[in-house]
Amino acid sequence: MRIYLQTSAITLLMFCALASPTCAQAPAGGAILESIRAEGSHIPEAQIVAETGLKNGDLVTKDQLQLVADRLGHLGLFEKVNYEYHTRVDGLSLVFHLKDAPRVPVLFDNILWFTDTELGDAIRKSVPYFDGTAPEQGSLLDRVGEAVTALLAAHQRNVAIEHEVIANPLGNGNVLQYRISGASVRIARMEFSDPQAANSRALQQHLSEIVGKPYSRLTIDLFLAEQVRPIYLQQGYLKAQIGPPDIRLTGNPNLPLPDSLPVYIPVAAGAQYHWNGAHWSGNTVITAAALTGTLGMHLGGIANALEIEAGLDRARDEYGRLGYLDAKLEPRPVFDDAAQKVAYQVSVQEGQQYRCGQLVLTGVSLAAEKLIRAKWPVAKGEVFDKLKYEDFLLKLDRRSSEIFGELPIHYDQVGHWLQIDAQKGTVEVLIDFK
Repeated sequence: MRIYLQTSAITLLMFCALASPTCAQAPAGGAILESIRAEGSHIPEAQIVAETGLKNGDLVTKDQLQLVADRLGHLGLFEKVNYEYHTRVDGLSLVFHLKDAPRVPVLFDNILWFTDTELGDAIRKSVPYFDGTAPEQGSLLDRVGEAVTALLAAHQRNVAIEHEVIANPLGNGNVLQYRISGASVRIARMEFSDPQAANSRALQQHLSEIVGKPYSRLTIDLFLAEQVRPIYLQQGYLKAQIGPPDIRLTGNPNLPLPDSLPVYIPVAAGAQYHWNGAHWSGNTVITAAALTGTLGMHLGGIANALEIEAGLDRARDEYGRLGYLDAKLEPRPVFDDAAQKVAYQVSVQEGQQYRCGQLVLTGVSLAAEKLIRAKWPVAKGEVFDKLKYEDFLLKLDRRSSEIFGELPIHYDQVGHWLQIDAQKGTVEVLIDFK
């Protein structure tokens, strides 16, 4: 007999052939577990089986199987947990059908005494499949925190660990942050292994933004991304390795930490790359030569990543000027490590061209509305020039006399929206004054 069950909604579904003479053998009163398997997850099957707490030879009932499946579902690791069992004369075989849930990176924020590797090793003693990521919810999050707490307690660090899912300030999506609650250690200074960072006057001017602040990996990583990495990117060090930050503790490890500690930042600049051109695909409205011209780069020159990105923004603006509001540019660097050169392959999706539709104004007097409409730079039916639109918004924000003349103006904020109608190929502009 074969029984199918699903726990994603904590429901029980059973299918059984009515003509089957073994239907009465469902394990309501118990059956010996002969085998157990798990399918559909990237987690090793043996580790999932261990999570169930079941083993061959156990006497199991239908209710126990449902409880085990529910427990797997509550971990948060799986988006869906289904299972089926087969009863035979020699016992019961059980199969879990799983679908992994999305995961996010785990960040250990202010746990000073251990590296990420040491923390990961400690967690894997109780959660062997921990790989530096975790689901955003579920009982697994508490188990990870408990493993970190146990490690700290074993080293006479009796602190409370809290966790929270937060937006990733360095990229897309979220991160799961674990941190010590109420920690008070501050950053005494930052030391860089590479002279380019250590001697940078621009960087020295920004150190006050982080020195003296509470120690936080998240804060430090954000500082490195915003203030340190650009130093290398603008000089063509496109593969520079920066961090992770290191705290070098000395003295008796059982004593309390000092109020502030220096943070050491390892930096490996790597090769300095030079510009080897751009290659475009998918563009028909603007020529490759014109797009390359917007980049402002010179063959053989330093591959300044900040200038390259600014040039790509100018290329996007050029499409916006021509009414291609959906245009997307997807750059991909192609490195020639031997020659220390980099070229960019840029895929272009131009989309359709839009023309200006209605201009809708709210929150201003009739006199002000008349002046705004008189100065509006894109007539209805014309190709919608996004650059003219954005320039006009700046003038409205400044309450420019170029628009309003001597008319008294009474608003604090300007809200603006573009309502795109892809079928008609038009864009309606809505501007609200408050």
